Amino acid sequence: MLSLFRNHVYRWLFLCSVLLGRAQPLLAQTAPTPTLLRPAAVFDGETLHPGWQVLVEGDRITAAGTNLPTPTGTRILELPGLTLLPGLIEGHSHLLLHPYNETPWNDQVLLEPVALRVARATVHAQRTLLAGFTTARDLGTEGADYADVGIKQAIEQGIIPGPRLLIATRALVATGSYGPKLSTDVTVPQGAQEADGPEGVVRAVREQIGHGADIIKVYADYRWGKGEPARPTFSQEELNLIVQTANAAGRPVVAHSSTPEGMRRAVLAGVQTIEHGDGGTLEVFRLMKQRGVALCPTVAAGDAIAQYQGWRKGQDALPERVQQKHESMQAALKSGVMLAFGGDVGVFPHGENVREAKLLVQDYGLTPLVVLRQATSGNARIFGLSDRGRIQSGLLADLVAVAGDPTHDVSALRQVRLVMKGGVIVKQP
Repeated sequence: MLSLFRNHVYRWLFLCSVLLGRAQPLLAQTAPTPTLLRPAAVFDGETLHPGWQVLVEGDRITAAGTNLPTPTGTRILELPGLTLLPGLIEGHSHLLLHPYNETPWNDQVLLEPVALRVARATVHAQRTLLAGFTTARDLGTEGADYADVGIKQAIEQGIIPGPRLLIATRALVATGSYGPKLSTDVTVPQGAQEADGPEGVVRAVREQIGHGADIIKVYADYRWGKGEPARPTFSQEELNLIVQTANAAGRPVVAHSSTPEGMRRAVLAGVQTIEHGDGGTLEVFRLMKQRGVALCPTVAAGDAIAQYQGWRKGQDALPERVQQKHESMQAALKSGVMLAFGGDVGVFPHGENVREAKLLVQDYGLTPLVVLRQATSGNARIFGLSDRGRIQSGLLADLVAVAGDPTHDVSALRQVRLVMKGGVIVKQP
């Protein structure tokens, strides 16, 4: 009887292996190797190099410079008038959200089925990649539980196109501080996982890591009620334990925070980045610089929300929230704190990630070169991604070619002509 059972098991395993061998991913492609790219110039993540070429073999860059030797069978890809740069890195996205002027956040969390949200997210992932962003931190599913785990797996298996993802799954909030909030008589699903106290926060961090989180996101402050200002939510002890537990598992922690005290507690706990930082002061930004904590300012999200609420940009005075962002950014720049690049895309349309770059230059006075470094080598360094963000031998062949010179005109980043991810061309002229 046992022998018969084993025979059935072996036959089943053999059939599965045959079927899996035949079931090639729909989007699988053989990376052309080697390929020599000849643009007008190469931005290597730090500096522009006119006349440089880049040689790609397999999924890696093998050489960059002038007069490169070409192995037998090398395919030459001419890119006249284009600048080649490392694949852009989006530092703050939500693939499972779509713009709030289409559907309010509450309705997305409460009324949209997870299957619908995942279907949207597959489109969002493709748009992100085709816009030149080959890596993205996705900082919370906003009520869609662990759906980002499956989206990441689908991208990695070649089932759907998209960027390389670093995912935060559910995110952590103090009980009662987040939303949606409706009648006090009705308990509704929340946009993040509630956790409290030493035992509760440690368990929640471990749960999220066990389900596949690459990053733990914590809301260090938030509004307790409608119309109230944001206030710190987690204690210093709780934040310390969140960071210690995550770091012990090799995961960084990022903190949503907009109050000086919430930011201070998160920085002292050892988070990797502060997201938003709207109310940041010179003092707290200096503390961040001292502790090596970066600011991801997400200026595009606040700009979009203000316009959804009726602000006629260019005609009306700056809304209070936008004015506060200008003041906090002035303090951040004065402090010298590291800036990560990320727009909180999902609040505004996916594929328009470059909106953050445009606003940083146009409204906040940063130079195109500084912003371009943030979106490539800067983000790679801050996020600990040593295999990308620069054009250098041995790194991932995640490359983007744009029309014009983005080191002088950031709007060139909207003119994406070629996208290569891991040596595979996913968009070409």
